[in-house]
Parts: sequence; structure tokens; C-alpha cells
Amino acid sequence: MVKTENRRDAVRERVEHWARVLNVPMPRVRVRQMTRKWGSCSISGIITLSDDLADQDTGFQDLVIAHELLHLRVPNHGKLFKALLSAHVPDWREHDTAR
Repeated sequence: MVKTENRRDAVRERVEHWARVLNVPMPRVRVRQMTRKWGSCSISGIITLSDDLADQDTGFQDLVIAHELLHLRVPNHGKLFKALLSAHVPDWREHDTAR
């Protein structure tokens, strides 16, 4: 098992990558233990991600991180949101599974 701090750093590095790709300002990121979901985006723009996201395959990590970062631009899951997600993570539906 990878140390908790290394897992958090790995997740944060993926967020930095996706923030550049999606051209969104790097948000404040919290990485912590979550049991009900993989990530969330608050109205104030804070992204919270599950620390065990680092143990998932990179395609799933990309989906979760891109999903939450896109909420900085589009606050809902409407057509625009899904179009942007499809443009940046074309295979997102393959990874879209419930916790």
C-alpha cells in the first residue's frame, strides 16, 4: 500500500495536469478519505477528492478529476457539461460507475 501522503501528492499532480488541459485556474484541492463518492466541487470552488482515487486506474482518475474541474465552469450535468466531458475524456462512459 502506498503511503497516504504519496497518494495525496499523486492525486494533486493529476489535478494540476487536468487544470492545465481544461484551462481552469488551479483550485484549492483537498484529498481525504471519502466513503460515499470519489469527488466533489463546492460552490466556492474547492475540489475534494478521495485519497483512494490514487489506487484506481488512470482512466477513472481522469474521469473523476476532469468531472470535478469542469464543475468550475458548468455547475450542472446538462448537455454542455457532458459535451465538454466527452471532448476531453472521450471514453468517460466506460469509467462512469457508482462507488
